[in-house]
Amino acid sequence: MKSPTRRPTNALDRAEAAFKSATSGPEPEAPKSNRAPEGKEQVSLRLDRAVLEHFQDDGPGWQDRINAALRTAAGLD
Repeated sequence: MKSPTRRPTNALDRAEAAFKSATSGPEPEAPKSNRAPEGKEQVSLRLDRAVLEHFQDDGPGWQDRINAALRTAAGLD
């Protein structure tokens, strides 16, 4: 026969028990996919300064213009 679980008697054991009870719970579900089927993904990319300035010269929307140029170069359009 198992003996009933005793309550911690010293401060360290009480703190560890409180932490364990506050942090334990059901595991979160894993995402089904890291990528959306359609959409955009944030990345870090190093470009030549001249290339970046070329796309930024026309003002806002430069990221979309870079994306369009890359899609064309990749043969996706």
